[in-house]
Order: sequence, then C-alpha cells, then structure tokens
Amino acid sequence: MKFLGISGSLRAQSLNARLLRSTARIAPTHVQVELYEELGTLPLFNPDLEPMDPAPVARLRTRIIAADALIIASPEYAHGVSGVLKNALDWMVGNESFVGRPVALFNASPRAQHAQAALRETLRTLSARIVPEACISVPLLGSGLEEDAIVHDRGICATVLAALRALEVAVASGGAEEGTAFHTI
Repeated sequence: MKFLGISGSLRAQSLNARLLRSTARIAPTHVQVELYEELGTLPLFNPDLEPMDPAPVARLRTRIIAADALIIASPEYAHGVSGVLKNALDWMVGNESFVGRPVALFNASPRAQHAQAALRETLRTLSARIVPEACISVPLLGSGLEEDAIVHDRGICATVLAALRALEVAVASGGAEEGTAFHTI
C-alpha cells in the first residue's frame, strides 16, 4: 500500500516534515510512505496556466493519483493553512485527483486548530475523504524531539501506527463518512 505524505511547510527544520519522515520510518513494511518534497516548485495558482499543465503541477497530480491515500501535515500561519499548501490544493481543484481519496491529517502542534479546520474545509471542497480515525495531533512543538527520538518514542509510534491502520482500513473499505474526530496524544 502506498501513501503520499505532504508537508505544508518549506522550512528545513519543519516539525510537520519531521513527523512525516518519522511516519515513513515507523510504517509497517507493507505500507510505503513517500514524501512529496516539491511544494516549493509549484507556480502560483493561475487558472490561465491550467491548460498548459505546468510540469510541477502535473507531477503532483500524478503522485496524488498514484497513491492509495494521502497524509497531510500543515503548520498554521496567521490562523490558516500555509500559503504553499493552499496553492498546491488550489491547483488540484480543476481535476479529480482528490475525489474520494482517503486523507489523514497529521498535526505537529496541537494549538494549530484554525489551520486544521481550514484544511478540512478545502479538502471537503476537493471531495477528499477525510478519515477521522487517521487524523492525529502529535505535540512536537517545544518537545525538542529529533526524528530518531520520534521514531523510538513508544507513545508517538503507537499513535502513528493506529492512524496508519485506520488509513489502511479506509482504503480497503472504499468509503466512509467523514467526521470531526482528531486524536491527540
């Protein structure tokens, strides 16, 4: 099973990217978590450019379609989703790459509630299938935990594995109702 992880941050020391990299290491062997790392290469969304299908946009769309499910981790900037992530999602409005696709939302800072709500709304607009049991909040902000420490933290591992299992179940079931649950450790 293949999941695509998208971090909404371009920061080199991004907690969200760190959480996704750790998730790729924690994942069971039958689950491959690939990270999308070209967010900064996407041009600014412009409907006039859509017919030209810019190469970075086409690559992102192809990666989304090839994945069984998505894991999105976004920081909160000014009570919203990061501009680069919103830009990427805006490029996907004109196609069906998100329609029915199972999505897990990971949050590396539990106080980032506004961004999570905004992200949910955008994903609903794209007709993505948010999997409540796969949405987790891992308090990395201020923890000082590096990737190796995250991977070896039993509580974090258990939470991430439970989210991955829920995402697997959602992929296998092919359909589920979206709720508002968000599991915090």
